Amino acid sequence: VYVLDQARSLEKQLQEDLKLAGLDGLGIQPKVIILTRLIPNSEGTLSHQRLEKVQGTENAWILRVPFGEFNPKVTQNWISRFEIWPYLESFAQKAERELLAEFEGRPDLIVGNYSDGNLVAFLLARRFKVTQCSISHVLEKPRYLFSNLYWQDLEHDYHFSLQFMADLIGMNSADFILTSTYQAIVGTPEQLGFYESYKYFTMPNLYHVVDGIDLFSPKFNVVPPGVNESIFFPYNQMPELRVERDLIKEILLTREDPQIIGKLDEPTKRPILAIATLYPSKNLTGLAECFGKSQQLQQYCNLILVTGRVRFEDAKDAEERGEIEKLYQIIDQYNLKGKIRWIGLHLSTPETAEIYRVMADCGGIFVQPARFEAFGLMILEAMISGLPTFATQFGGPSEMIQDGTNGFHINPTDLEGTAQKIIEFIARCEQEPNYWHEISDHGIKRIRDKYNWKTHTKQLLGLAKIYRFWNYSSLNNREPLMRYLEALFHLGYKPRTEQLLQQHMQW
Repeated sequence: VYVLDQARSLEKQLQEDLKLAGLDGLGIQPKVIILTRLIPNSEGTLSHQRLEKVQGTENAWILRVPFGEFNPKVTQNWISRFEIWPYLESFAQKAERELLAEFEGRPDLIVGNYSDGNLVAFLLARRFKVTQCSISHVLEKPRYLFSNLYWQDLEHDYHFSLQFMADLIGMNSADFILTSTYQAIVGTPEQLGFYESYKYFTMPNLYHVVDGIDLFSPKFNVVPPGVNESIFFPYNQMPELRVERDLIKEILLTREDPQIIGKLDEPTKRPILAIATLYPSKNLTGLAECFGKSQQLQQYCNLILVTGRVRFEDAKDAEERGEIEKLYQIIDQYNLKGKIRWIGLHLSTPETAEIYRVMADCGGIFVQPARFEAFGLMILEAMISGLPTFATQFGGPSEMIQDGTNGFHINPTDLEGTAQKIIEFIARCEQEPNYWHEISDHGIKRIRDKYNWKTHTKQLLGLAKIYRFWNYSSLNNREPLMRYLEALFHLGYKPRTEQLLQQHMQW
């Protein structure tokens, strides 16, 4: 969603800039391409389609390029982000030809997203000799505690030896880096920042990093994303657009379906909503346990969990399967039947937006219980929808939410404290009904004032111009650094991808 909304906003801003320059009359039209992977066995999606127009744009496209053949059992299907590394170089080589054909020339700017996208952006930017922007969103190293020290124990499942090397290449090769929060760069006095964790670290028997990233480099820029307000808007506005309200309310509270677990005894209770994928870092099982341990919370509320899957056999990997199993155990252990709804339906973005508004109609709250969250786009979506939000104090949400003013911080490791904070809010809302509306209104204002796509896009394009000129005019030659990164790619990264590829060939 982030990338699609960013593409829409980039096209719109470029169109405005061309019109302001008087070039629109010459028929000059900006073109934005989202480069991603083509998946032949796309399981009912459009991921097998080479070219797809981005909805709501004039000239923004999704271009899909397939991986090389290798083992078709792997490359023809979805691949976990932890297994993708052997295919990125050949993907970049194919993508280069496709992009030249689509643009009828070189692009002016390449924006990498996530670890794999930033590595591909490095390879393409070197070939095209254009400005490279890096947006990591989230870096795995600080999310998995001591993952660098115990990388050998984790290598079979996560291949961190490749991912951390790709991260170092991507962040150092970029002309400029966008982050959503200041904490992502340097963290807090209590916790390392995402990028800070790459400054010094050791992977025993592999390599030792003594200066992984310059945290004081002017390439770092805090440019938070926005939220698509044509889809995510307050629950008490634009009622004519809420055509699916009754359907979504039925799904959330009463419908019986094989992909929905639980039937509420009292559907009129105030709902606690959480939406996330079932991975340990998202900590939905922690929220369920928090709810299960608090009789007072169960007395006030129902718990509504919206995830991608509810069945063991549908799980994408061992981590997700483990969380599904754990959630079933918690429901049984705390006898939560009749008090919890666990929804595994795949819903569209407009349907997800309506979920927030329906929960706001019911006087509910949104809880984001992640152990650590780099930013938290769903927090923006919930707050702009008018849903009072409780979010982890670890990471970006502590910058987004002003505790007690437009939302609340929670410590996801303190289950009793989290339950008590929610209970205190609900109890006050029972006594002072306007208090819920006060927090709701302040949350909406916070997002509209600080997190919008127009501001994001103006800053992004402005930075692209600045760094392009800087690279052209600066005496600080980056070529020695780039040669070093190329050596790291060819001598460190590629030999390890070949080993992983040999494993994939045996699948």
